[in-house]
Amino acid sequence: QVRLVESGGGLVQAGGSLRLSCAASGLIFRMYDMGWFRQAPGKEREFVSDSNWSGGRTSYADSVKGRFTISRDNAKNTVYLQMNSLKPEDTAVYFCAAKLVNSKNYFYWGQGTQVTVSS
Repeated sequence: QVRLVESGGGLVQAGGSLRLSCAASGLIFRMYDMGWFRQAPGKEREFVSDSNWSGGRTSYADSVKGRFTISRDNAKNTVYLQMNSLKPEDTAVYFCAAKLVNSKNYFYWGQGTQVTVSS
């Protein structure tokens, strides 16, 4: 049974930082690309960042580029999202997701962790 469990969300003031973690189990972690997505109230889920299986290739949404950093530790089956210079518009539920290397769609999703940025 595959599980993705996010943690690290919370309430932070604008300009602050948070580090999200996503612990994976039930899969061979190094065979999966990992992504972070978010969904704000009343909005559709949107892409935030992703990492290939090794961490050697990453990408970011324009809205977070230069502020967020994705990383992964394959020995710990964990992917991270370091979020700096947070803005109120970053407020959302953040989800991690996994897809097999070279596949198109994310297949496994976590339950999400709430990030709230106050102004």
